[in-house]
Amino acid sequence: MKKYLLTCCLLSIVWLASAQTDTIQHPYLKYPTFPPVKLLLPDSTHFYTKADLPKKTPVMVMVFNPQCDHCQHETEELIRNMDKLKNVHIVMATSSPFEDMKGFIEKYKLGEYKNVVVTQDTHFFLLSFYMLHNLPFHAFYNKKKELLSVAQGSMTIEKILKALEMTK
Repeated sequence: MKKYLLTCCLLSIVWLASAQTDTIQHPYLKYPTFPPVKLLLPDSTHFYTKADLPKKTPVMVMVFNPQCDHCQHETEELIRNMDKLKNVHIVMATSSPFEDMKGFIEKYKLGEYKNVVVTQDTHFFLLSFYMLHNLPFHAFYNKKKELLSVAQGSMTIEKILKALEMTK
């Protein structure tokens, strides 16, 4: 009888604990506008913030790791289709070491694109704000900087363009 009662109590505790996680809301859903970021720019002295976003322009945030094959392939896909993304501001952020970020910028010549800014998330803010599990990660914002959608993992250019169609 004691074992039965103990088992019931443990199952109740586990059930209650799992019910609590269902009610946790992701921060990006709780605050569905562009987050208050402070991201280190490649010059290593200045920061990129929400105030630096261009007005009346949709934004795509891409959290990446320079060592990630999926992130590299997706960056190549973005570059091949930059003409289709010319009216989208792209914020690429990584928490990887600064030297890795700089090497990634050089490898893909990302400094040549006026609509792309590559940054380092020195405080790991985006990882917790979006509760990331897979990279690359994407967050799409409309011209008013309101959240449209998010996606974890690789995306084709077609899916990216479809996510951004809502901004027109």
